[in-house]
Order: sequence, then C-alpha cells, then structure tokens
Amino acid sequence: MKKLVLASILLALVVIVLGAYTRLTDAGLGCPDWPGCYGNLGVPMTEITIDAANEAFPERPVEVEKAWNEMIHRYFASGLGLCILIITGIAVFKRKVNQHRPLKLPILLLLLVCFQGALGMWTVTLNLLPVVVMGHLLGGFTVISCLFLLYLRMTPYQLPMGNSKMRNMAKFALLGVILLVVQIALGGWTSANYASLACTDLPICQGGWQARLEFAGAFSVPAAHNYEFGVHSYNERMTMHIIHRFGAVVVTAYLLWLAASLYRQANSKMVRKLSVTIAVVLSAQVLLGISNVVYSLPLIVATLHNAVAACLLLVMVMTTYTLYRRV
Repeated sequence: MKKLVLASILLALVVIVLGAYTRLTDAGLGCPDWPGCYGNLGVPMTEITIDAANEAFPERPVEVEKAWNEMIHRYFASGLGLCILIITGIAVFKRKVNQHRPLKLPILLLLLVCFQGALGMWTVTLNLLPVVVMGHLLGGFTVISCLFLLYLRMTPYQLPMGNSKMRNMAKFALLGVILLVVQIALGGWTSANYASLACTDLPICQGGWQARLEFAGAFSVPAAHNYEFGVHSYNERMTMHIIHRFGAVVVTAYLLWLAASLYRQANSKMVRKLSVTIAVVLSAQVLLGISNVVYSLPLIVATLHNAVAACLLLVMVMTTYTLYRRV
C-alpha cells in the first residue's frame, strides 16, 4: 500500500502538470462535452468522426491537438482516481486486521477525488467558470497533499524532542502552509481569468497602475455564456495580477524567515534539511515567476511554475507534520 501511495503522489503531480499544460494551451474546452470527447471515448481522428463531431458541436469545431491535451489529462486523472479507490479498499481491509492503520485519510481522499471529478465536469459544462477552474486547481493540490500526508503517516520515524521554541515553530509552519495555499489560490484566480500577462513590467506593473485598481471587480464573476479567454476588464485583470505579486512578496518573506528560524533552532539534521529545502524550492519558484513576466509566459516556464508550487506545498506539509509529530 505504501508503494501504491507513493506512485499515486507521483501520478497526482503529473495530473497537476497536465492540468496546467491544458489550461496554458487554451485546451480547457478542447472537448466541449464530458466525460468523452465530442461524444466519443477518444478524440475524433478520422474524417468521418471529425465531420460528425463538427456537426454535433458546430459552435466548437474539432481542434485535434487541443482535444488530445484535454483527454490525456482526463485519462491520467481517471487513473489517479482508480489508484485512490484501491488505496481506500486496502485501508478498509487492513483496518479490520489492525485498528491502528489509517482509515479516515483514505476515505477523505476518495471523497476528494470524487469531488475533483465533479469539478472537472463543471469546468467543461460551465465553460471555464473561473470559480470552478480555481477550485479544480486547489482540489488537485489538496489531493496530492493528503496523499503525501498518508505516505508520511505510513513512514515510521522519530526525532529528538525540541525545546519550547521549536514546539512553537510548528504553529508558524502551519501558518506558512495557510499563506502558501492562499497564494496558490490567487495564482489560480489570475490564471483562470487570463490575467497572467496583465502586467509586463517589474517590480509591480506598468506606470499609473495605482489609479487603475478595481478590487471589487477583480474578485467578481461577471455573467457570461463562455469564460474562455476571460471576461473581466483590463483594469480588473491588472488588479488580480498585482495582488498575486504582492502575495508572492509576503509569502516569500515569511517562508524565508521560517526557513532561517528553523535552521538556527533545529536540533536534528532532518529539520535543517527541510529548512534548506524550503529556501531552495522557494527560490526556484520566485525565479520562475519572474521569468514568466520577463519572457511573456513561456509554456514550459509557466507549467513548471505550477509543478514547483506543488513541490513547495509538499515540503511545507512535511515540515509542519514533522514539527507537530515530534511534539
């Protein structure tokens, strides 16, 4: 079961990367129906099936490359759901043998992945409604975090008891996780509303941005039939982008302080390694974010920005879990 959980973590990371790639290639509606693609289990490829698909969905002609991006993401997500279903079944069986085996977390994972599937369906049926798209992103990060927690639960390790200062650091680490999740949500909202290129200058935005901020509109959901390519005004998108940047500054400063404090106060090599890992992964994430602006959102960089965000979240989850576990 532990090997299956580890494989599921890697698969969940692949699903997150594929989801980001699908979104960044504007393939979120590459298949306008769900769970199939133009009424088929796979992408229409022959002239006959393509003509039939175009006739059934005249408002969205078949684009084979985008359709494949979307369906590959769905195939991998379905595989992840199957793995989690098997994990839950094993957990129920093992629980009958050993009452100390984790059960609540596998059941929570199964419920999460079912809801994540529903969000995937609503992403298509509601034509990329930003709230649903952002929720789908957060759902993916939640699933991989819970899988990682389950893996840690199944990994026996002990650390020396810390002093009172180290025990307090567990609370600061948990706050770091919360701040990071909020920042990921802001990034998801920015991406879901196609605001990633609203600001092309550093460090904040183009000149005169202070007079163009529209906070209320930036976090509203205007009525529209289709949300592909965004429906907010430029000022609203610019506001989303700026808030995401300010959030990045706050989270970066806090996590760097946390990493430095853990390194100074740690009485175990493991905690020191975790603190260094936080700093390294955070630095990579900041560089990727800056590169997105400087090089106008290159596909590989933007995709890696999502993947490294997931890795940073896992490092923070492990750090927080370790500090609470040692206490």
